[in-house]
Amino acid sequence: MKAYLALTKPRITWLILMSTGIGFLFGARDWGWLVLLWTLVGTGLLASGTATLNQWWEREADARMRRTRHRPLPAGAITPGRAFAWGVALSLAGFGVLALGANLLAALLGLFTLLSYLLAYTPLKRRSPHSTTVGAIPGAMPPMIGYAAAHGALTTEAWILYAILFLWQFPHFYSIAWLYRDDYAAAGIKMKPVVEPGPEATARLIVWTCLLLIPVSLAPSLVSMTGRLYLIGALLLGFGFLYSGLRAAAERTLVKARGVLVASVVYLPLLYALMVFDRRGL
Repeated sequence: MKAYLALTKPRITWLILMSTGIGFLFGARDWGWLVLLWTLVGTGLLASGTATLNQWWEREADARMRRTRHRPLPAGAITPGRAFAWGVALSLAGFGVLALGANLLAALLGLFTLLSYLLAYTPLKRRSPHSTTVGAIPGAMPPMIGYAAAHGALTTEAWILYAILFLWQFPHFYSIAWLYRDDYAAAGIKMKPVVEPGPEATARLIVWTCLLLIPVSLAPSLVSMTGRLYLIGALLLGFGFLYSGLRAAAERTLVKARGVLVASVVYLPLLYALMVFDRRGL
């Protein structure tokens, strides 16, 4: 069971569920705790199924990378056939829970997330550094799923939450790619630091996406989703995140790249906490 659980990447799933919950909060007209529960369970199952199927697909590449060679499949803790069946079962269960416990729109958005991640992003990683952009499309879907589950439709508020998470992913994943460039190169994965070994291009992209994230993160206050407290807090968090990117661009060291990664992991939960605390009508 430990191997099956590891395939679901629970440390990533909690972040996905947090984003889903934020989407549900802003989409809800009236609180439906049971619908929220089914939405989180269904999204969690779909996310776990996607993570499992992704590892099944990339098991040979994972075996060539130091940071992933101890995952259940390359380590031989579970057979590919069983991992595939586990991933399919989780995904089908997640779709069913979302369709029956929330609504069909949320389930279809979840299905789109799974298919675009596995059939577009995963194979593109071996062909182009633009896979990061393609992967950010399904990666930003959790708040949309939560919003659709609560609201039954997608409005401007849902797209704002989507845009924030979409942009946040770039400095987060570029910093990871910078830190593990040699691993990605060994596996034949064409991340930006692999095709352009110098850190300059990656550092520039981190700075630009951190910069773009600042005005987008302020949008919830501009459309009255949140109040002035969130506006000030989001501005401060955005400049703090940007500062970590600027330091990485100036010094171009692995230590500063790791600083961007840490900043990204701190930034998003704090931003979400501000949204919840300063939500209009709460």
